[in-house]
Amino acid sequence: MAFSFLHCADLHLGSPFLGLALKDEALAARFAAASREAFSALVDAALAEKVAFVLIAGDVYDGEWRDTSIGLFFNREMGRLARAGIPVYLVRGNHDAASEVTKSITLPRSVHEFPSNRAQTLDLPELRVAIHGRSFPEREVRDDFAQTYPKRREGFLNIGLLHTSCTGSSIHQTYAPCTPAELAAYGYDYWALGHVHDFRELSRDPWIVYPGNLQGRSVRECGPKGAVFVDVEDGHIAGLRRIVVDRARWADVVVDCTGLDTEASILSAVEGSLDASVRAAEGRAMAVRISLSGPTALHDAINADPHHWQTEVQGAAHRLHEDVWLEKLQLQTRPLESEQTGPTDFDIAPLIDEVAQDAEVLRLLTAELDEIRSRHAFTDLAPLIEDARALLLGRLRAGGA
Repeated sequence: MAFSFLHCADLHLGSPFLGLALKDEALAARFAAASREAFSALVDAALAEKVAFVLIAGDVYDGEWRDTSIGLFFNREMGRLARAGIPVYLVRGNHDAASEVTKSITLPRSVHEFPSNRAQTLDLPELRVAIHGRSFPEREVRDDFAQTYPKRREGFLNIGLLHTSCTGSSIHQTYAPCTPAELAAYGYDYWALGHVHDFRELSRDPWIVYPGNLQGRSVRECGPKGAVFVDVEDGHIAGLRRIVVDRARWADVVVDCTGLDTEASILSAVEGSLDASVRAAEGRAMAVRISLSGPTALHDAINADPHHWQTEVQGAAHRLHEDVWLEKLQLQTRPLESEQTGPTDFDIAPLIDEVAQDAEVLRLLTAELDEIRSRHAFTDLAPLIEDARALLLGRLRAGGA
């Protein structure tokens, strides 16, 4: 018997894209819509592929619903699969744990959610498949959930459905930790994991796979996003086929300005550095973070007027494609060695250092910034002080103070 199933995870429906919203609400709304569009595209693909079933390894939702629209959307997509006779098996992860998402909408009977109080096994006798899973009861599951999973069901293709920060996933918070060796010891044929937002094959004997999320949610999640089709032949996993469904994309690009001494040459370098990412996005909307780095004679001019450079860099991005948007411009250039110790530095730099380290000044600044902190995604004054230092020195050196 040959069939395929779909393994996806980390849909994060309802993600507010808070960091992006603080910079551009319209763009954040587009990325939020892209998350839904990506899932609809995935359902389209599952229907076209005529998969036997769908596995969702946690974090369907990003958290408690603001309203019922996101629940209705998920119900609608589940209904499409139900009408085609495709069942869905899911576990809850840290973002949509029972304690995190308390609202609900009645889903089709073909959608099976694993309980959170124990691991459960669901048999699909017609396919000779046994699916083992357990949902998160609360957000912070620190215990090794895999230890609660049952032994393999003999005579069946065994699948473990688990939301976990398996070994090697340190960039994500550690929930339900385990190791590939531990999972392999269960004798399951396939471990359908969720939580890590990158596509990863941790093992092929047995198969231990993170499909990644469907839509990048920040500049830390660049590149193509999607899920995997898993092919089964004669009771064994024959292989994987990755499907990319994201509808918007992120890029993090560093532009080396070393030796560039004109605005035109730096903007040309921006276009050249960004071009590959734009081509790879194949027309998708993009949010890009661009860092200007390296020693350049224009260091002071850049830092003296960051708004001008943000505008010009955005213009450079639009020359490549009309739907490429600057999420952030990071100024990381430095002066040429011959310009690093001028009289302005000698006079003003110690004063800036003194102010930046004054406890009373920092206390007053923190109090003044409480309201801004509540609306912006930062927790440390140090980056703001460094930005202010660069702006002040740049303007003084450039004669624009």
